[in-house]
Amino acid sequence: MKTIVFIGLNKSGSSREAVKAAEKSGYFTVVFTNRERQLEQREEYPDVHELVLLDIKDIPALKEQIKSLQHRGHDIKAITSFVDQHVHTASVLADEFCHNYLSTDAIFIMENKEETRSYLSHQPYTPAFLLVEKNTPTSSITFPDHLTYPVMVKCPKSTGSKDVIFAEEEEELKRSIVKLKDKYPEETLIVEEYIDGEQYLVEVIVFKGQIMIAAIIEQEITKGKRFIVTGYGVLANVAPEIEESIQEIIHSIVTSLNIQNGAFHLELRRTDNGWKLIEINPRISGGAMNKMIQAAFGYSLVEETLKILTGETPSLEKKTNYFVFTQHVIVGQKGILEKVTGKNRAAKCPNVAEVYVKPKKGTLLIPPLSMGHRYAYVIATGKTMQEAAMFAKKAAREIQFYLREEQ
Repeated sequence: MKTIVFIGLNKSGSSREAVKAAEKSGYFTVVFTNRERQLEQREEYPDVHELVLLDIKDIPALKEQIKSLQHRGHDIKAITSFVDQHVHTASVLADEFCHNYLSTDAIFIMENKEETRSYLSHQPYTPAFLLVEKNTPTSSITFPDHLTYPVMVKCPKSTGSKDVIFAEEEEELKRSIVKLKDKYPEETLIVEEYIDGEQYLVEVIVFKGQIMIAAIIEQEITKGKRFIVTGYGVLANVAPEIEESIQEIIHSIVTSLNIQNGAFHLELRRTDNGWKLIEINPRISGGAMNKMIQAAFGYSLVEETLKILTGETPSLEKKTNYFVFTQHVIVGQKGILEKVTGKNRAAKCPNVAEVYVKPKKGTLLIPPLSMGHRYAYVIATGKTMQEAAMFAKKAAREIQFYLREEQ
């Protein structure tokens, strides 16, 4: 029985769509999860053939489960994860239990921001940065000459804008470092220059050394307590100078990390001094990304990624070519969700391809401290980016969250 093992699963988004794509392609799907709630809601995961509850940080326990699958006759074609922080674990296991087409070493570097910064430190697209070791007293931190305020402070393992703090001056920096050290006492912290400029997300796959850009996406950022991406615009046409300069950076990264096969995404900022790399992640972006790309170009990036994992040739041939804008909905105050209105009205708005509302009644909603605190989205298409954004934003305004104060 041809089987793909997934480590970790979210209820929606790219990781869920990857499992659905595997099932649709005829694979037996096994998911290792550490979320008891997913077992309680087992009927909501019909595309998962076998759902196993265990500690997915416990490598020996994962190995025992994989051996058990093999003893029961499962022919494991891939072990993978589309969830933050488990991609490297999956690749380590794939090295042992099946043919791994990916580079585990490259994934390790991409998954950890400290490793990424250090490995690419001499590249012109790497921002100025300083590593603060766990035992470094806050009072003894001194900036190198090329690092000035304002700065960003982050934990190397942070994802989705969690634990990424903006500091405009020294006192703010010290407070931020103390806060993150309390939370992550064993971690090195990164202090790096704040990059001002337009932000882009670039989805990439590599097959047998050939680089393919799946999408270049403009990002709209809302700055509250954290920098949260609330808008994504998939470009149907990209200015040649932008595409060529992004290609150069991707080629540099692929060459530096010796990536022969894989899928990853970059976040870049365009400045007066050229592009700066904000981060790399060794997987497709989560959330609505796969559906955005499908609405724009007609292919599923998670399906094409699965082909790479199983040694098949991926194709990014466009079936359609629309501009697509995705508008996320956040809340401005904390409270318990009483009801949501407007979802159906939003879905009936012109050019809307998808409407998704995440929380259920009784959920505590808060102003965003991470990407996980975005509570709904609308995907819309257009002949221009302005048109797509107009349709998405207009439809998103229909969605209203009614909150009551937490007792």
